[in-house]
Amino acid sequence: MKLKLASKPLMALFVAATVMIAGCQTVQPPSATGTTTPPAQGENKPADQGEKATEPATTEPAANQPATSGDAKETPRNETLYINGIQWGPPSNFNLLSGNPAFPINYGNSRELVYETLFMINQLDGKLEPLLGTKYEWTDDMTLHIELNKDAKWSDGKPFTSDDVVYTYQLGKKYDINWSNYWAYIADVTADGPNAVKITLNKDNPNRLTVLDSIELIPMMPKHIWEEIEKKSNNDLATIRKEVNANPVATGPYKIYFYNDQKITIVRDDNYWGKSLFGKLPAPKYITHVIYKDNAAGDLAFKSGQVDVSQQFIPQVWNMWKNGAPIKTYLKDAPYYVPGSMPSIFFNFSKKGLDNPDVRRAIAMSIDYKKISDLAMSGYSAAMQPSLTLNTDAESKYVDQAAIKSLQWTTDVKAANELLDSIGAKKGKDGIRVLNGTRLGPFEVECPYGWSDWNAALEIVAQSAKAIGIEIRTKFPEAPVWTNDLQTGKFDIIMNTPAGGVNPSQPWSRAHDIMYSKEVAPLGEMAFWNWGRYKNDKADQIIDKIPSVTDQAELKTLYTDLTKIWLTDIPSIPLMYRPWVFHTVNESVWKGFPVDGDGSNIPPQIAMDGAGIRALYQIHN
Repeated sequence: MKLKLASKPLMALFVAATVMIAGCQTVQPPSATGTTTPPAQGENKPADQGEKATEPATTEPAANQPATSGDAKETPRNETLYINGIQWGPPSNFNLLSGNPAFPINYGNSRELVYETLFMINQLDGKLEPLLGTKYEWTDDMTLHIELNKDAKWSDGKPFTSDDVVYTYQLGKKYDINWSNYWAYIADVTADGPNAVKITLNKDNPNRLTVLDSIELIPMMPKHIWEEIEKKSNNDLATIRKEVNANPVATGPYKIYFYNDQKITIVRDDNYWGKSLFGKLPAPKYITHVIYKDNAAGDLAFKSGQVDVSQQFIPQVWNMWKNGAPIKTYLKDAPYYVPGSMPSIFFNFSKKGLDNPDVRRAIAMSIDYKKISDLAMSGYSAAMQPSLTLNTDAESKYVDQAAIKSLQWTTDVKAANELLDSIGAKKGKDGIRVLNGTRLGPFEVECPYGWSDWNAALEIVAQSAKAIGIEIRTKFPEAPVWTNDLQTGKFDIIMNTPAGGVNPSQPWSRAHDIMYSKEVAPLGEMAFWNWGRYKNDKADQIIDKIPSVTDQAELKTLYTDLTKIWLTDIPSIPLMYRPWVFHTVNESVWKGFPVDGDGSNIPPQIAMDGAGIRALYQIHN
C-alpha cells in the first residue's frame, strides 16, 4: 500500500474519541486515504451540556454486539471503581482495528488500562513518562532510539519485545487504520535487539514532533495473536474488523471481566508485569463503566455516590458539593478543570469585509469572553489570553509572554468601535457599518445544532458584534452539513477546535491547523486544516521549521514570532478554554484522588489514559 505523503498533524486523528468526551465533536485531519476519520457511531457521543447521549438498548443487544461475558453478579462495592461518560451505547467489540472499539479499548481515552502505549503523556507538564518503553533519544537527526522495559509481558505470559512494536507500527503501513498516517513521516521501524527499536524518519518529510506523538498514542498489539487473526482473515481488513476480541491479550493491568448493554466491567490482572514499575498493583480490583441513557441519569448516579469518577459535562458543578457531599474537581475553584483545547471561530478569507484584519480584530475585541465562560461553559473557561498556546505549564513556556502582550486583545467595545471608525467603516441608518462599499453583514456564524455550549457561545458572538455595527447571524445546521461547510469553505465564520489535547506535537499541531497553507485544497474542495484558507508565507516557513528544532531558546523565538503573526492577522479567534477531560470525583467510597497542589504531579485523567493511570495506585477506601 503506497501512502501519499502529507504534512498534516496526526494527534487529532488518533484522539477523536477523546474529543467526544471533552466536548463537541470536531472535524479532524484525514486518514491515509484522504477521508475524514469519523467518530464511532453510538460511542463516545458528546457528553455535552444539553445534548442527550445515545440511549443503550433496553432488551436485545445491538447488531454485531458480542454476547455477554464473565460473571454478571455485582462486584464488591469497596473493590470496584465506577466511572461514567466514556462509553455511550452498548459495546460492539474490543478490537483496536475495528474503528469502533468499546471502553476500555477505545483509542484516545482509556489506553493504559488494557492495551498500553510505549510512554504516557502527562497533561500537566507535557512530559512523556516511561511505561512499555523506558527511555527514548534521538541518536541523530533522523533516528529515534527507544529502549523497552525488559519486565513487560503480555497477559498470556509471553514477553513483550521489539517484534511486537515493529509489528504494531507495520499494521499502520499495511492497512488503513488510525495510525496509518504516521507513515507519512516514518521511513522504517526496526528492531535493535529484543528490547529496543529504531524509528527512522522519512527524509523527504521528516517530523520529529508527530513521531513523538506516536510513541505515546499507539497502543501496542501482540504479534503472536494478531498475525494469526490476519492469517485467518486472509489479510482482509474488513474481515479483521469483524473480530470481536472479547478477551484481549494485552500488557495492561486489567482484563475484560463482564459486559452487556448496561455496563462494562474489567478486572485487575494480579500477574500484571507493571507491579515492578509502579511498586504495587492498582487499588481497584474492578473498574465498571455503567452505560447511562443520558447525562441526567449519569449525574444523578454520580451525586448519590453510585459513580466515583464522572467524565460527563456537569453544569454548575459547584452545586454538587453545596450540601457537603464529598465531591471534588481537580481545581478547587473556577475554572475547576485543566484546559486542553481552544474551540475557535475561523474566518473565510474570500469574504469581503472579513478579509480585513482590522474587522477581524474589532470582532475579537467585541466578544464578551466572560459571558461565554459563565453562560456557555458554566465557568469552566479561564479568562481569555489570546495566544496559539494554552495558558498551561505544558504550553505557555514556548512563547515570550511579555513580547506578545501588546498584540493581545481584551473585551473592549469602545476600542473596537474606535478601530472601525479609524478605517472608515461608517454606520448606516440601520446601525450596520459599511467599509469600502461593503456592508459588514449579515455574516453567518455556524456550528452544529444541539451542541449547546457552542450554540450559546455563538449567540454571544452575534450579540457582541451588533454593539460595534457588524451584523452576525447564527446558523446551526445538522453536523454533516456543518462538516461539509467547514471542509469546503462554504461559510462566512465557522466554529471548530484546532488540534486539541496535550501531546508532544503541541502547540505546533494547533498552529498547523490554524495557519498552514501548503497542500490545502482550494475553496470548494475538502480541506482538513486551515479551513478559512489563510495564507502567510512567513508562517508556513516557521511551521515547516519547528519540528526539526531542538534548541529550546530557538523554539521559543519561533513560537513567539508565529504567535505575533497570528495576533496580527487573526485568522481565528478562540472563544473558550475547554477541558480535555471532565475530572469530577465523588469520594464516598474511594478517596485520595489527585487534585491540584497535592504534590503528586498526577494529571486529572484517572481511568482514562496517559500518566493519569498513576491515580489508580494512589486511591484507597
